[in-house]
Amino acid sequence: MELYYTFSVLIVLASFFAYLNLRFLKLPGTIGIMIIAMLVSLGIRLVGDSYFPKTTSHFFELINEFDFNEVLMGAMLNFLLFAGALHVNISDLREQKIPIMIYSTVSVILSAFIISGLLYFIAPIVGIHIPYVYCLLFGTLISPTDPIVVLGVLKQANVPKRIETKIVGESLFNDGIAVVMFAVVLKMVTDVDFNATFGSVSLLFLQEGLGGVILGGTLGYTASKVIKKIDDYKVSVLITLSIVMGGFLIAKALHVSSPLAMVVAGLIIGNYGKKVAMTEQTRDYLEKFWELIDEILNAILFLFIGFELLLLPDLTDQIIIGLVSIFIVLFARGLSMVLPWKFFKVFKFLGIQPSYTRGSLMVMVWGGIRGGVSIALVLSLPAGDYKDLLLEITYIVVLFSILIQGLTIGKFANKMLEDEQ
Repeated sequence: MELYYTFSVLIVLASFFAYLNLRFLKLPGTIGIMIIAMLVSLGIRLVGDSYFPKTTSHFFELINEFDFNEVLMGAMLNFLLFAGALHVNISDLREQKIPIMIYSTVSVILSAFIISGLLYFIAPIVGIHIPYVYCLLFGTLISPTDPIVVLGVLKQANVPKRIETKIVGESLFNDGIAVVMFAVVLKMVTDVDFNATFGSVSLLFLQEGLGGVILGGTLGYTASKVIKKIDDYKVSVLITLSIVMGGFLIAKALHVSSPLAMVVAGLIIGNYGKKVAMTEQTRDYLEKFWELIDEILNAILFLFIGFELLLLPDLTDQIIIGLVSIFIVLFARGLSMVLPWKFFKVFKFLGIQPSYTRGSLMVMVWGGIRGGVSIALVLSLPAGDYKDLLLEITYIVVLFSILIQGLTIGKFANKMLEDEQ
């Protein structure tokens, strides 16, 4: 009942804020909801205790009891990744497969280490000392671009298709790598007996990553074959629901990456399944159903990102290191993309010539938006001396990423690419 009560409140607030945004702010839907939630959060923190103490107390309790990490990483992320992948054209991804593979693996790892190194050396300059392992934790949780936010923002931004494909493809696949990296570093922090050797870490990556891809491929192909034998859109929708919900349980039992599994399953059903297994009516209902699921869950996600402001111990305590971290993260994002770009010349010997320009690279750097995944990971940290610090830094970076990068990516892309049109 408590979970139902919480979701009921969130749905009511999300619908009300969505209406206010469409009626007055007229911003992109999810960002508008988040801004209104932030304003409400600020209002509660400033005047809530004085004028509405009982209501404020209940609301704080509601937000504190909502296990954002479990709900997002264990449930919402799987639905949102499947829904996003369902609408991605796999032939577009195939054309950009080399950049996507490199940016979702090598660049994420590079970014994590660049961020951790810079934060470790710069933080003492502003009077904050953070052990390197916690800097590395921050690097791993903030490096992946958020597929949910990226998909939501790019749908409403005027970004060239070739660049949109690279950004979306990277964001869909890089979560698996980042989550495994985060899990390894967190184990190093919490388990003194854990020996993080190259072999053990590589095996964990292989199990999580390759296992997730194989599971997703199996689920997507099997579901497509089953749907082909029937002609009922209601049962077809139920089958896709079972893929997401049952697939998560299987992935958890097998200790493989459920995000990667959902992405691969969504890509297969959205491309192969739609073509060979579905009638036009089934395809239409399936697309509209998952589009609605995507919109509703996105609204709840951004609503909670806005209300997460209530969970911060102090709004201004770490503002300086937070602002510094914004530049560190952007610099690391740029460097982690420029270095592989320089090595793309090597692929010409293999007959592969990725079409990259300085302008398109800049757009990809600015389009690497962080969001709910980073917040969910930092909230999953055990209570300790550095959790509040990392939470505040993460929130500041995510806030900048969504509000500034998210709202300007369309104009930024047009400006950077105007000479290439």
